Amino acid sequence: MATKSQMTEPKTDLVNYRVDQGIAVLTLNDPPANTYSYEMMRQIDACILIARMDEDAQVIVLTGSGEKFFCAGANIGMLSTVTSEFKYYFCLHANETLNRLEQTPKLVIAAINGHCVGGGLELALAADIRIARRDAGKMGLPEVWLGMLPGTGGTQRLARIVGKSRAIELMATGELFSFERGLELGLFNQLFDCESGEQFMELTLNYARQFTTPTKATRAVGRIKRAVQTGSEIPFESGLALERELQQQLFQSEDAKEGMEAYINKREPQFKGK
Repeated sequence: MATKSQMTEPKTDLVNYRVDQGIAVLTLNDPPANTYSYEMMRQIDACILIARMDEDAQVIVLTGSGEKFFCAGANIGMLSTVTSEFKYYFCLHANETLNRLEQTPKLVIAAINGHCVGGGLELALAADIRIARRDAGKMGLPEVWLGMLPGTGGTQRLARIVGKSRAIELMATGELFSFERGLELGLFNQLFDCESGEQFMELTLNYARQFTTPTKATRAVGRIKRAVQTGSEIPFESGLALERELQQQLFQSEDAKEGMEAYINKREPQFKGK
């Protein structure tokens, strides 16, 4: 693994990358709606890889710039001018990028600061935990109104969260709904009450820090994620085998030794992420 001093932070303009006390913050930056083009998706991909390898990045937070939009999905203006073949490869790369985000062995939190629709919701669905600013916007997968389907993993991830019948209904109607409804459907873990986007980000970072050292064993958090994300997509017996292998990796870690010693000595553990 590389340390931050050994890494080259991505020089981007459509995605801002920074590390704040163990948290890698990826901010979509194409106002007003933060729609993604092929160029932005390539930058998201690059930032995911940087965060994977950066030892200083223990948790990843994904958010949007501004106060109105998290992300309104793919840039329809761009898609209307390119060939069908380009559209196919564009969607293929977006799928690969979100799979990479989903399989990265670090906790990913989507911080929804505004409208989250279409491909923006598909991006958020690839995160492990989704939190939002209450009453900050609408959400949904309205691609049917464009004569298309959610093609960046939306049909698959939404069904796995809300169930097949409900997912089909939401996508076939193209309904946009409130964040409160999203919470009821299980699409959000929490809604934060706050007066501004700045306060929302402060609450988000405070929330994310509970998953960083020395409070949490970040290797254990990352492998819990891998066990669930990968294990839920394979046969049960294979999932159990994966769980055993990941547990064996943790048995060999310094943090497992620290956790057991702290328990025996009745003190708070001080994890190092090793």
